[in-house]
Amino acid sequence: MNVSRNTVRAVVRQQGVRPPAVRKDKIHLDPELLQRLYTQCDGWLQRVHEKLVEEEHLQLSYPTLTRRIRELGLGQPASTRCQHVPDEPGVEMQHDTTVYRVLLGEQPTRLVASLLYLRYSKRRYLKFYRVFNRFAMKCFLHEALMFWQYAAKRCMIDNTNLARLRGSGKRAVIVPEMVAFAERYGFEFLCHALRHPNRKAGEERSFWTVETNFLPGRTFASLEDLNRQAL
Repeated sequence: MNVSRNTVRAVVRQQGVRPPAVRKDKIHLDPELLQRLYTQCDGWLQRVHEKLVEEEHLQLSYPTLTRRIRELGLGQPASTRCQHVPDEPGVEMQHDTTVYRVLLGEQPTRLVASLLYLRYSKRRYLKFYRVFNRFAMKCFLHEALMFWQYAAKRCMIDNTNLARLRGSGKRAVIVPEMVAFAERYGFEFLCHALRHPNRKAGEERSFWTVETNFLPGRTFASLEDLNRQAL
């Protein structure tokens, strides 16, 4: 078998029990260091990762950091976390809006950003409005789905009155007008539970991308120019 005598001795000493494999390159993160940096950076993990790499000279990946943060119980309290939902290809899209003050020309303008996010593929469709009502929501979804040429089976939303008639979460009753609208495109609206915005975490993360990647360093001559760049 071309096995050395020392290897045979080592195997005999193990008495048939395989020793636990230990990665030689495994990075050990000091819990106190992570706690201190987490507090220092106000919970922004991207900044924590930068400080670990630049100041502590630890070559670790971002997913490794987020896993250790979860293991230490830092971040969002467990009581506010929602049930994990499998990320199945093409099954779910998420919609939400948020308000920004954007400089159009030289005029600071209050605008509503509407964003549709397709889970798994991470596709996004973004458009800004001066006023966002039920009619605008239907127009936006039509434009987004025609642009994608695809509609997921369900659209996760918060408990907005633009689509919800009454109730909340699983007990929410959708406005009949919006039920009929969704049926035309082959999907249904679902509301997440109250105070569980992380049920549509991909949508929330998409707005963070808008705030940190799209809006900074750009100029917009008008609302039309803004939406051209958003597209």
